[in-house]
Amino acid sequence: MQKIEHIGIAVKNLEAGNALFEKLLGKAHYKIEEVASEKVKTSFFQTGDSKIELLEATDPNSPIAKFIEKRGEGIHHIAFEVSDIHAEMERLRNEGFILLNEQPKRGADNKLVCFLHPKSANGVLVELCQSLLERG
Repeated sequence: MQKIEHIGIAVKNLEAGNALFEKLLGKAHYKIEEVASEKVKTSFFQTGDSKIELLEATDPNSPIAKFIEKRGEGIHHIAFEVSDIHAEMERLRNEGFILLNEQPKRGADNKLVCFLHPKSANGVLVELCQSLLERG
């Protein structure tokens, strides 16, 4: 793995979350994007070499809605940038981590993504992400 690509934060209201993080970071978000397959709307803030991703549920049965219902707003996942998501998935599977998807899928911000089950990562939902621009 390389660097932390972003930290995902579950919010009840994206507009309110954007306003709060604009004040906190001193700059506006650079992108809002809906990921229909995940029933979520996202907003991204650049922070140095990493990003903050705010996640708002678009459906009451979505993973984000269920997360907020159980735990409230807060850190949902940590994403690590990888250069070869397929190789990294294979490596982590061989190391005993539980992958939540067998193949990477299209995520927000032009990425291929895969998640590791929190039970295999000390209770932390870990996302692997690879820029689609890097795939050859």
